[in-house]
Amino acid sequence: MSPTEVIITALIALRSNIMRTLLTMLGIIIGISAVIVLTAAGQGAQQGVANRIKGLGSNLMFIQPASGKTTTGLLLLGQGPALFLEDARAIDAAQIEGIDGVAAQSSAPEPGEPYGATVIYRGQNIDTTMLGTEPSYQYVRDFYVAEGRFITEDDINKEALVCVLGVKVRDQLFGDKDPIGEVVRIHIGPGNYGFGFNFTVVGVMEEKGATSSVDQDNVIITPLPSFQRRVPLSLNPHGTTVSQINIKVTDRSKIPQIKLAITDILRKRHNLSEGTDNDFTIQSQSDLLSTATEVDRTLSVLLVSIALISLIVGGIGIMNIMLVSVSERTREIGIRKAVGAKRRDILMQFMIEALVVTLFGGLLGVAVGTGITQILQHDFNWHINLLIRTLNVSVSGGVYVITPRWIIAGLAMSAATGLVFGVYPAWRAARLDPIEALRRE
Repeated sequence: MSPTEVIITALIALRSNIMRTLLTMLGIIIGISAVIVLTAAGQGAQQGVANRIKGLGSNLMFIQPASGKTTTGLLLLGQGPALFLEDARAIDAAQIEGIDGVAAQSSAPEPGEPYGATVIYRGQNIDTTMLGTEPSYQYVRDFYVAEGRFITEDDINKEALVCVLGVKVRDQLFGDKDPIGEVVRIHIGPGNYGFGFNFTVVGVMEEKGATSSVDQDNVIITPLPSFQRRVPLSLNPHGTTVSQINIKVTDRSKIPQIKLAITDILRKRHNLSEGTDNDFTIQSQSDLLSTATEVDRTLSVLLVSIALISLIVGGIGIMNIMLVSVSERTREIGIRKAVGAKRRDILMQFMIEALVVTLFGGLLGVAVGTGITQILQHDFNWHINLLIRTLNVSVSGGVYVITPRWIIAGLAMSAATGLVFGVYPAWRAARLDPIEALRRE
């Protein structure tokens, strides 16, 4: 038999029992669609986190306390390692080569957590993050006002009760109304046990998105001294406590030297003896990206492993159905051999049947997987939140990225499944003795 005749014979055999063929494909469809969806989730998570980390600003470094925080994220009064405003001043005064700006900040817990902040205006309210910082914050974080003005040195000196709203806060409380000059109440703490203060709105930040440890569109920014005077848990007898020091550098290649210089300054200021661990951490965008890549690699291996299990189960189903098919078609095989079909013709016929089933199943699996990702794209973001929580970064919106290499890989895996799990049934069919086969009913 010619190769064309073998292929036509295999297709006719599959068509004669279309329901069995479709059920056989089902395992492959599920396996390949799982591969497409889960790898798209992993790729989307990696791309989403990388984009958001890059969106933090250009050439940024972050200094944070190593420990000593409460479950709400605030430092206990007089306890644990801490960062101080004086630390930021010392780093700035040292004039370390490569540092382009320094901005300290303190923040209340994220929305929904105990002691989180709620902004209220005429019956409207929104859970948000209250952030106290300095005028240099705009430049260091590359995050500027779109309306009104930002915090000034005069606000810092007077401990003024003024604030700048994130876009989401403005939209939620004011809609299309101009918020500049309006007074909002910031409530901190759970229900009636919290405390609140009135702040005058002086500006609205540009739309930035979720690109840091908080959603920068859902934030209310106040002068650092104003924040510290009204959030008593942020006080510390050893200095003016801050939760983070932001540093902008001129050249990423100088980050290692800058880290060493800052470490030396902070260890001396915190009176850390030789051999004592740092009570602070220094991270850069490169560090965050490396962590994201490592976490994503682990997540991708897990997701692909789960998908491959589905594919293996589908392959076992193919082998089972093919063996049943060989058993049912024993007489047919005997007749083919009796009229001149060779072992390789029988072997090729059953191999092609298995390959056709898996390839069509693979194509349908790619289509199903692509369709599922389009649905999930709009409704879920669990995959990226897993990485985000690991990195302590907040984002919104699901991201699924289907890459051509995974589509090709999925089709290659489906074809390989057909070949691997179709070999034994095809070999068994080819080895049937024609005389014994013709005797069977």
